[in-house]
Amino acid sequence: MITIDGSQGEGGGQITRTALALSTLTQKPFRITDIRKNRPQPGLKAQHLTAINALKEICGAKTSIVGVGSTELEYVPGVVLPGNYSFDIGTAGSISLLLQALLPPLLFAPKPVKLTIIGGTCGLWQAPVEYFEHVLLPHIQRFADVSCAIERRGHYPAGGGKVMIRVRPREYLSAPYRLEEQKQLVSLHGISHASADLEKREVAERQAQAARIILKKYSVPVKIDTIYSSTLSTGSGITLWARFNDTNDEFHTVLGADALGEKNVSADMVGTNAAEKLRKEIDSGAVVDSHLADQLLPFAALAGGALKTSEITEHARTNMAIIETFLNVKFEVRESLICCTLKTKRL
Repeated sequence: MITIDGSQGEGGGQITRTALALSTLTQKPFRITDIRKNRPQPGLKAQHLTAINALKEICGAKTSIVGVGSTELEYVPGVVLPGNYSFDIGTAGSISLLLQALLPPLLFAPKPVKLTIIGGTCGLWQAPVEYFEHVLLPHIQRFADVSCAIERRGHYPAGGGKVMIRVRPREYLSAPYRLEEQKQLVSLHGISHASADLEKREVAERQAQAARIILKKYSVPVKIDTIYSSTLSTGSGITLWARFNDTNDEFHTVLGADALGEKNVSADMVGTNAAEKLRKEIDSGAVVDSHLADQLLPFAALAGGALKTSEITEHARTNMAIIETFLNVKFEVRESLICCTLKTKRL
């Protein structure tokens, strides 16, 4: 059984999520201690517990007795079974973070899988589901046909968002990632959303317009949609992404950025913050943004290749160490380039 120190590196929940995903994929059991030790409230949170219980249902995993706040976990995976599954985080816990634990093994399921997940669609220190759909998914379509549909948005503290994920695995894995050179910027996109009670204040429109002002420096089309939704809690946010084409004029890569509406922060500033983040990523020459690089690491470890990013975060370095524990790969960092070498034949 693999033993993992949950306090290593950045010491957050990503360690547990990556371990759950790769343990299930490789069928290697593990034991983790000091879960989220470096956080203000250590131990498992609702979305981690939901991931564990979801994997118990999806693959018949066996675990030690755990609950919210548990700092230790033993996990023995089983074989993934295709089908339709529904999971409710029960709080505004992040749906996109939950998917980090579930998606990698589902990409290699024997048949299609459908997930219906209830929880938070955006929040502090988490990628909004719009980012998952429009920035992450395009980069992992080489593994499987994956679709994401946001049926209802859920803000902190009540949550209640609802997302549908469909995974149709393929019988083959395409070539390694070679995301080493930023291609031609062809368009900029975004979704500016807010709860229905903020519509009279035109929060979504103000977020979007502020972002457009920043992004108009690029001589490409800018399309930012505005959406209002009936939600259990008041909230807003904006997700932006830049599309780059390869020389054959086919869709190639995406850079993303986002910002969350907060008390005492104007809607204009929320839009400006998101656009400034995206501008920084584009101007850095990165092929994948710093957050996407971290999220792509497990997939790069399965396919091999290299990722050029704007910043190598401590989060990413910790994730590399956990991935190397489960997979026979070696990561090497060369300035802003993350290279992954497969020691054995790729899946």
